[in-house]
Amino acid sequence: MSDRPVEDLSKAEAKEELARLADLLAQANTAYHTEDAPEISDADYDSAKQRNMAIEARFPELKRADSPSDQVGAAPSDGFSKITHAVRMMSLANAFDDEDLQDFDGRVRSYLGLGEDAALAFTAEPKIDGLSLSLRYEDGQLVQAATRGDGSVGENVTANARTIDDIPETLTGAPAVLEVRGEVYMSHADFAALNERQAEKGGKTFANPRNAAAGSLRQLDATITRDRPLKFFAYAWGELSEPLADTQWGAIERLSKLGFQTNPLTRRCTSVAEMLEHYHAIEEQRATLGYDIDGVVYKVDDLSLQGRLGYRSTTPRWALAHKFPAELAWTRLEAIDIQVGRTGALSPVARLTPVTVGGVVVSNATLHNEDYIAGRDSKGGEIREGKDIRVGDWVQVYRAGDVIPKVADVDLSKRDSGAEPYVFPETCPECGSEAVREPGDSVRRCTGGVICPAQAVEKLKHFVSRAAFDIEGLGAKQVEFLYSMCWIAQPADIFTLATRGAEERLVRDPREVIDYAMNLPDDRRAEYLQTLAEMLRGAGVPVDDTDTDHLIQAIRHLAERPLDKVKGWGAKSAENLYQAIEDKRKIPLSRLLFALGIRHVGESASALIANHYGTWEALETGIVEAEERGPAWEHLIGIDGVGEVMANSLVTTFANPAERASIDRLVAHLNIQEAKRVVAADSPVAGKTVVFTGTLEKMTRAEAKARAEALGAKVSGSVSAKTDLLVAGPGAGSKAKKAADLGIETLDEDGWLELIGG
Repeated sequence: MSDRPVEDLSKAEAKEELARLADLLAQANTAYHTEDAPEISDADYDSAKQRNMAIEARFPELKRADSPSDQVGAAPSDGFSKITHAVRMMSLANAFDDEDLQDFDGRVRSYLGLGEDAALAFTAEPKIDGLSLSLRYEDGQLVQAATRGDGSVGENVTANARTIDDIPETLTGAPAVLEVRGEVYMSHADFAALNERQAEKGGKTFANPRNAAAGSLRQLDATITRDRPLKFFAYAWGELSEPLADTQWGAIERLSKLGFQTNPLTRRCTSVAEMLEHYHAIEEQRATLGYDIDGVVYKVDDLSLQGRLGYRSTTPRWALAHKFPAELAWTRLEAIDIQVGRTGALSPVARLTPVTVGGVVVSNATLHNEDYIAGRDSKGGEIREGKDIRVGDWVQVYRAGDVIPKVADVDLSKRDSGAEPYVFPETCPECGSEAVREPGDSVRRCTGGVICPAQAVEKLKHFVSRAAFDIEGLGAKQVEFLYSMCWIAQPADIFTLATRGAEERLVRDPREVIDYAMNLPDDRRAEYLQTLAEMLRGAGVPVDDTDTDHLIQAIRHLAERPLDKVKGWGAKSAENLYQAIEDKRKIPLSRLLFALGIRHVGESASALIANHYGTWEALETGIVEAEERGPAWEHLIGIDGVGEVMANSLVTTFANPAERASIDRLVAHLNIQEAKRVVAADSPVAGKTVVFTGTLEKMTRAEAKARAEALGAKVSGSVSAKTDLLVAGPGAGSKAKKAADLGIETLDEDGWLELIGG
């Protein structure tokens, strides 16, 4: 489906595609921003995000509350203390061709009410491929430095930043409070020299300058950072005690005079034609710059206009990143593997003959779903819009600076005559259960549910992930071990791990592990049993992986020991894990909801829903009562950003006896914190639910919604008994009538502006 034109998608297909894209991009953000180990290429990421926005534009009612278009970065690492940004560090919207830039200019003019001939200037500067950094100066002294993190909270890397020559310790003539933002990067020459030194002493070498810069800045030992040749370009600012200038161009000049390196290729442009001319000029110089860039950033020059334009949830309306085309390479497709996710989705992965693309060796690519691979449907009849990808084919892949590429094309002229079409499995390769594809669904899913170990393990991994419970010392490998040893099967088991006696330690029968293995295909069975035996041997239990009875007894024998007596753990690591688990019994409501892994309910949606209901009791009651499709259902789908798809997923989960029992077991072990509601001081609409309808004449609908939310109001897309205020412009229809029937206060646009103070 990922290559099917957006205009050809049905509503059901669009829903599933948005779910797939949300999962893909969330994982990519964590890998790139938090772990400095990208899992998809820049080009693949940009393509997925662009497709996501196109689907949302066509089906705005399907936009997910955890939409990737509302995400910035990823959670900061635990290796550093945290710094909360005084002004959020935002991301940038992307353009990929000249038409996108024309559209950007048109959107800005439309939002501001400017005609086509009105003067409007922009700055244009190279987009540095490095790591974002925010530097805070107070009275001219550098007091802290923080990475972007998730945009709101970053990592404290102050000691490391002080070792970078381009970052001044003191400033003369600066505002009393000045947050300078820019990019830490490494030149090509310095990168090559660093890798040479690392190789000589047997240390880690880096895939590209961006990874080298990120890894160097995020060293726990600042002396290591000092030995790395990092550089810094300044291009923006956060909190200010006084303005730097009236324009973007003037502010950049001011930063340069204060002692910061600013990019000499920055230009001020007065038309789209000038912007494109400068874009192509920079593109031509790209290979000779001596450092990595991946596009050009445009910003409205007039800072007062920037203020009027404001921000979307994660990106400014006044800026745009115009990306360069991706690099391409050809290689052979050696195999197609199937991975099973926590929702049961069967995801095909291409295994490639390693190929260098843009200086990085890549060997894997996501293939999305069976339609992406196939040339014909499963009955061999109707031609579908897939690639007809077969094992042994020569495939074209592309990337723009990271690891996993996208398969862009297939060279049919090089196909072996005996190449067979790939047959997508109709049974789960992990548990043998039937894998079904519902009408209108792009994804085939395992029906095994809780009996599918792959789903169970992936759900547990999600539960302990950084954005969920984030239990220190309990990562993916530890989860796999504890699950295979029958010590945990559901999230609640994690919280009884330290207190169960030997007779209680097994949460499932070891025979289930062996029965699962016996149902696997021959090659998978042998691999699984060997891995299981290696786990047991690593834990100090000798075992023969060819004797299933011996394996069962070995698992039982291991279960009789407390964790601190298991080889590979030890008393200290077990004690640390138990304490880390204990520390997470107190959990914010939004994190708990996200950790449950409910389909379509991502991190942003969890925060949205948690903030709306406030407490676990209110949330649980609201969702359970929503099953009756009465007022509680209307209330749930009336939350701006939820909609019927997500609401159905929530209701179905809480109505499922097995899922509900698992959730109830978990909640009994937790202290769930009430969600903190954002309330603007002295706001007449703080905490109220506001609906806008009709035509607004003195501001755009987007400006009105942004202003309401900034004042602490909740903006809903539909009128219900929970609505506090309806703002109705000319042309208001059914919403105005429903508000009148319900006795809801209604204001016109002038009344709204008077209420909020203009």
